[in-house]
Amino acid sequence: MSERLEDIAARIMSPGKGLLAADESSGTIKKRFDTIGLASTADSRRDYREMLFRTEEAMTKCISGVILYDETIRQKAADGTPLVDLIEKAGAVPGIKVDEGAKAMAFYPGETVTEGLDKLRERLKDYYELGARFSKWRAAIAISDALPTTGCIKANTQALARYAALCQEAGIVPIVEPEVLMDGKPGTHSIDRCAEVTEAVLRQLYDDLADARVKLEGTILKPNMIIDGSNARKASVEEVAERTIACFKRVVPAAIAGIAFLSGGQSEEEATAHLSAMNAIEGKPWPMTFSYGRALQSAALEAWGGKSENVAAGQRAFAHRAKMNSLAATGTWRKDLEKAA
Repeated sequence: MSERLEDIAARIMSPGKGLLAADESSGTIKKRFDTIGLASTADSRRDYREMLFRTEEAMTKCISGVILYDETIRQKAADGTPLVDLIEKAGAVPGIKVDEGAKAMAFYPGETVTEGLDKLRERLKDYYELGARFSKWRAAIAISDALPTTGCIKANTQALARYAALCQEAGIVPIVEPEVLMDGKPGTHSIDRCAEVTEAVLRQLYDDLADARVKLEGTILKPNMIIDGSNARKASVEEVAERTIACFKRVVPAAIAGIAFLSGGQSEEEATAHLSAMNAIEGKPWPMTFSYGRALQSAALEAWGGKSENVAAGQRAFAHRAKMNSLAATGTWRKDLEKAA
């Protein structure tokens, strides 16, 4: 008998563990590799991910699941072991990004809608056979004084709801990611504006998930934090934490399996500090953890630099960042622990 969605989701939300988002598209990973002067090839991408997945301390103690990209879920390590097997051996759950990216929305200047529903049922069947037990779909919501429009919000939340229903039908836990962009253009919005837009998006999302008959207990929310724009940052760590919890308590059902925050362009330490402050607040109805890409990997990528002799250094950097976020997932991270490393 296949595992229940609630049980898979509970494994992903294991206390003190979180998600490694290793689902960068070919274009995104190329940009990351450009920063260290490394050519992006199938082998270099594999070597990088293999370095992370073989970091035993991080993978077994801090990481509950890994979001993969279509190429990565099919790749084998240098010794022929499927990368999925490395993840499972560490006790983590393999997952897959299934959306096909945000595309410009017709007649909605400056706004996008995420595509990828065509043939998704067939693709999910394939991914399940490859070992994926959860998936991710990201909707990118532009924010300004005038945006987003109701039409854009609805187009994206309805797509998220259709995606989630298809995942659950396939025995795969859907992570729903409605990201109100912190670093969008112009990125000068206030924390109040972020709270207002995020609340509207989440309210619409849960209406649409209900219409799609999605079982909330078998879903995980991957949202932005309530934070001011990247070009207007003033809010303290405490304010971000308090505003985020306050907003979510109003609109996010207690029934969901948990919340795994995206970092959305925050620095590594900032993303960790905010998560820890939120987890230190009592009385939340859902467990909360991290689902970070750049905020888990930046230091590791830099330390590795694409050189085989630096693998151990890259793994140390990844293990440290994973440990810091593991502490944040229990509300026990402290700034002085960063220095200790």
